Amino acid sequence: MTYDTAQVKETAVLVGVTLPDSTEAETNESLSELARLVKTLGYDVVGSLSQRRSSLAGAVILGAGKLKELAEFTGGDGELARRSYGKKTKLAQRLEAELAREDEEEDEFEDDDFEDSDFWEDGEEEVPHADVVVFDCELSPSQLSNIQRATGAEVFDRTGVIVEIFSRHAKTRAAKLQVEAARLRYLAPRVRLTGSGPGDRLGMAGEKTLELDKRKIRDRISELRKEIADIEREQSQGRSGRSQHACVALVGYTNAGKSSMMRVLTGSSVLVEDKLFATLDTTVRALYPPTIPRILLSDTVGFIKKLPTDLVASFRSTLEEAKNAGHLLYVVDASDPSFRSQLATTREVLSEIEADKIPSHLVLNKIDKLDPEELAALRVEFPEALAVSTKSAEDMDFLHSEIVGFFEQDMIEEEVFVPYTSRRGVGAVRSKVRVVGERHTESGTYFMVRGRESTLASLRNSID
Repeated sequence: MTYDTAQVKETAVLVGVTLPDSTEAETNESLSELARLVKTLGYDVVGSLSQRRSSLAGAVILGAGKLKELAEFTGGDGELARRSYGKKTKLAQRLEAELAREDEEEDEFEDDDFEDSDFWEDGEEEVPHADVVVFDCELSPSQLSNIQRATGAEVFDRTGVIVEIFSRHAKTRAAKLQVEAARLRYLAPRVRLTGSGPGDRLGMAGEKTLELDKRKIRDRISELRKEIADIEREQSQGRSGRSQHACVALVGYTNAGKSSMMRVLTGSSVLVEDKLFATLDTTVRALYPPTIPRILLSDTVGFIKKLPTDLVASFRSTLEEAKNAGHLLYVVDASDPSFRSQLATTREVLSEIEADKIPSHLVLNKIDKLDPEELAALRVEFPEALAVSTKSAEDMDFLHSEIVGFFEQDMIEEEVFVPYTSRRGVGAVRSKVRVVGERHTESGTYFMVRGRESTLASLRNSID
C-alpha cells in the first residue's frame, strides 16, 4: 500500500455503515475516529456519508443510490459494468442485478447521516473531489474491487489504514517484523483482484505473476514467524529477569496520554506525539524519583476499536508486558466524550490475553481540558478513579505516591542479619528492600527492612 505524502495533500471521503445492532451515534463516533486515522496518514478528509444496512454483505455493501452518491466525490460513474465489445459482461449484469435486489430489500434500512457542513463552507454547492475512498469496516477482496470500479478511485478499508499506520510507526526490529507479518496476511487474499494489493491502481496481473507473488508472500510470512518466535523468546527472558521487581503497566486507548505520563513519571525521553499509535513497542523504565525496592513502569501499545485480529495476534508478545505486571493503570482521555467506549475496548483486548484479572486503577487523564462542573461529575461517576493532568507536577506527585502505596501495601517487615564477612550482603539489602532501621553487633548488622515476601526470600538466599 503506497500513500502520497507530498505537500499537496490527497483528499479522502469516508463511508460508514450502521448495522441493526448499532446506532447512528456510534457510527458517527467511529467515523470521527476513522477521520483521525486517515489524517494520520496525511490525507485531508473532505466528506463522509453513511447508510443503514442489514449486513455488510453484498457486492459493494451500499445500495445503488448511495453508491452513485459516493461516486460523485471521486468522479466515477457509480456503475459496476464492465463491457466486452460494447456490451455489458455477464459478470457486470449479475452484479447489477444483485445490487438492484439489495436496494429493494434494504429500502427500510437506508439512512443518510452525511453532514456537508462538517467539511466545507456553507453555501458551497459543488461536491468536493476525493482522491480515495475509505470504508469504516473491512472489505472483502471482491467488494474492494467492485467499489474501485464504480468510483474510479483507490479504495481502502479501516483494517488497511490501521495496518499502514502501524507499518509507518514501527521503529524496533520486533515491531517491524510483527507489522510486516500482519500486513502480508492482509494483502495476500487481495493480490488476485487488485494486482499488487490495495493502494495500487486497479489492474489485473498475469496468472504466473500472481502465483509468484502469492508464493513469495507465503515464504516471507514463514520467515517472519521464525524471526518473531526468536524475538519472543528473548523478550520472555527479559520479562523473566524483571519478574523480581514490582511493575506497573500503563494501558489504554491510543493517544490517551500514556507516553506523556510515562515520560513524567520516569524522567525519561520517551517519544511523545499527538497522533495515533505513536508508540508500538513496550518501553520499560524505573519510576522516578527512584524507590527502594525499585518499581518499573511500562508503556504499552495503544488500543483502538475494530483493531485487526492479525495485529492483536502480532503484538501479543508486546502485550505480555501488561499480563505480567503486578498492577495496571487504565489511562483514558477524560476530555474525550467517547472515553467510556474506549475503556471498554481496552478491557476487551486485555481480557483476550487474560490480563483483565490483574489489580488495576482507572486514571482520568487530561483533566486540565475539563471545566469544574465536568470534572465534578466524573468524580461522582468514577469515585475510585485517579484524576490527573500530566501538566501538573502536583498531580504527578500524587500519582507517583499512589503507585508506591499500592505496592507497599503488600510489603512485610522483617529483620535480616548480614555478617561482616558477607561480600554482597549490605549492597543487596540496600538495593532490593527499604531499610527502616539497623543495629550493629560484634558479628554483623541487623537490618529491619520492608519488602515483598518473594524479594525477602531471594535476599536471604543471596547473603553469603
